Amino acid sequence: MSRRIEAAVETGAKRVFVTAVDWPGWSRSGRTEEAALDAFVACAPRYAAVAAAAAEAFPDVPGVENIDIVERNPGDGGTDFGVPGRVTEHDRRPVSPAEADRLRRLVAGAWVVFDQVAAGAPAELRKGPRGGGRDRDKLIDHVHGADHAYCGVMGIRVPGPSGDDPASIAVRRSAVLDLLGQPSDGTPLGGRKWPPRYAAGRIAWHALDHAWEIEDRTEAGQAS
Repeated sequence: MSRRIEAAVETGAKRVFVTAVDWPGWSRSGRTEEAALDAFVACAPRYAAVAAAAAEAFPDVPGVENIDIVERNPGDGGTDFGVPGRVTEHDRRPVSPAEADRLRRLVAGAWVVFDQVAAGAPAELRKGPRGGGRDRDKLIDHVHGADHAYCGVMGIRVPGPSGDDPASIAVRRSAVLDLLGQPSDGTPLGGRKWPPRYAAGRIAWHALDHAWEIEDRTEAGQAS
């Protein structure tokens, strides 16, 4: 497998995102493009767990020299807020049956990682320098709530979010994976605004962003 990774850069006024165009959820930010690239490469070992859960071979990425920037776009207020919100030209590419299955498995892999991290975390997480940050259960509820909102963006109707009801979570995730697993000409899902590739990346990124936050805010020896 090629060790080179193609990525898109989204540049806002205060924050820059580097996002892998073919690995949903692998996206990191920094105050500069250089910082974002460093963060992107640094989290490759973490993303490898997603690929493993999806049964996808993952390349070894030793440094930024292996990253090919294939697209650049201006960001907006969402970028500066901390969301990779730009739908790229690469996101609008058609999705073959094999690619759709791959997207589906990688999003499912991101959820596997999130669930495993959340299950192993303590209820109370380390606070930030100013005492901020949500604890584990609020982060779990936040991710489930966002996934429900994402369903609306994709035209999926499912019951409201419930972090303590595994059945409702399974129904919602199954509906998302069924939709992402369908081949597409690259047009927005449900006639709305997210093409399949962007939808997969946004959903996986959000779950992983908070999974890695939980890991980073778990004190040594504190895991449940």
